Amino acid sequence: QVQPVESGGGLVQAGGSLRLSCVVSGRTFSNYAMGWFRQAPGKEREFVAAISRSGGVKYYTDSVKGRFTISRDNAKNTVYLQMNNLKPEDTAVYYCAAVYGPIRTDRSFDYWGQGTQVTVSS
Repeated sequence: QVQPVESGGGLVQAGGSLRLSCVVSGRTFSNYAMGWFRQAPGKEREFVAAISRSGGVKYYTDSVKGRFTISRDNAKNTVYLQMNNLKPEDTAVYYCAAVYGPIRTDRSFDYWGQGTQVTVSS
């Protein structure tokens, strides 16, 4: 069983930064592409960023390009989401997800974490 566990959320002022971490236990981490999604109150869960198994390919949703960076450390079974210049509209629960095989940007990931709250005050 693959289990992602997120951490690093919190309350930050607009313009600030946070780094989310997601540790994945279970199978061989490097076999899984990883993604970050978020869900704001009253809205559907949306794609934020994804990274390939080797870390060589990365995708971002347009609203976070230039502000967020996804990375992974396969030796530590961890994927990160560095979030800079945060805006109030980034407020959401952020979820880490894992999928066996190649990178993707839809919600067809196999395993999901419990989420971590990010709140950006104006």
